Amino acid sequence: MSYVELIAILDSTLRLGTPLLLACLAGLFSERAGIFDIGLEGKMLAAAMASAAVAALTGSVWIGLFAGIFASMLFSLLHGLASITFRGNQLISGVALNFLASGLTVLVAQSLFHQGGRTPPLTGDARFNPITLPFAQEIAGVPILGPLYSTVLSGDAILVYVALAAVPASWWLLYRTRFGLRLRAVGENPAAVDTAGISVVRMRYAAVMITGVLCGLAGAYMSTGLQAGFGKEMTAGRGYIALAALIFAKWKPFNALGATMFFGFLQAMALRPDVVERLMHVSVPVPFLDALPYLLTVVVLAGMMGRAIAPRAGGEPYVKER
Repeated sequence: MSYVELIAILDSTLRLGTPLLLACLAGLFSERAGIFDIGLEGKMLAAAMASAAVAALTGSVWIGLFAGIFASMLFSLLHGLASITFRGNQLISGVALNFLASGLTVLVAQSLFHQGGRTPPLTGDARFNPITLPFAQEIAGVPILGPLYSTVLSGDAILVYVALAAVPASWWLLYRTRFGLRLRAVGENPAAVDTAGISVVRMRYAAVMITGVLCGLAGAYMSTGLQAGFGKEMTAGRGYIALAALIFAKWKPFNALGATMFFGFLQAMALRPDVVERLMHVSVPVPFLDALPYLLTVVVLAGMMGRAIAPRAGGEPYVKER
């Protein structure tokens, strides 16, 4: 692998890992509060469709972004009602939301644009355009650091930088604030939190709403930044990959960054089968490379569940003692 190819793959890794990172952080907040959310996929899909549709209709990507966040938060509210208020099974609720998003997004897009469930291609101000970071051209010639800064970090959509900034922000919120302490306590021992006079229901709803915002950013990035429009099932299982990355990261923000970028690297390598063949000196089928992130997801879920310790109250509805 040449140096130029490595830089190109790292650039693709960052772009492809961004929606995984945002979705992984979304799941982190939800599960830290004791709410398992397998519906990350559905929230991302709803946000992707809403963002692209509104951006296409208004010509403004920012209005589309807010529409995507709003759609994702509506799905989060439904999940909260089912799992927190009505104390339903959290896994079934998440799966139901995924099925709902899968059908509803195509139906709405077809009703609006009559293009087979797709939105029109987004151009100009209707999508997020690359941002050139300061001094990117000036230091491009500096060995190693220059290409990493000018090619890998610079030239991405603004939501890529939002995702990277969300990692230390999530760590600070969870581990350095009173809100974060209470949120983590709700996921470990909700009865103790309730005894201290803190509303478990309110904290869990706050967590699922944060999840909705982050999933909204992830979905909006996919349709208005990574790609230029919405297509049927465009999330392609990324919500499930994000859950596997969350387990692999052991529910920690900075670990989530590494785990999601690793999955992003696998997706980037799938786009360059020629590089993989030269590295391994064998012909690797392209479908196998495409399936590799999903195969690894199964391996992580099967092999890490016994070793990664989830929040103790995760998946359990809380019933207030009288």
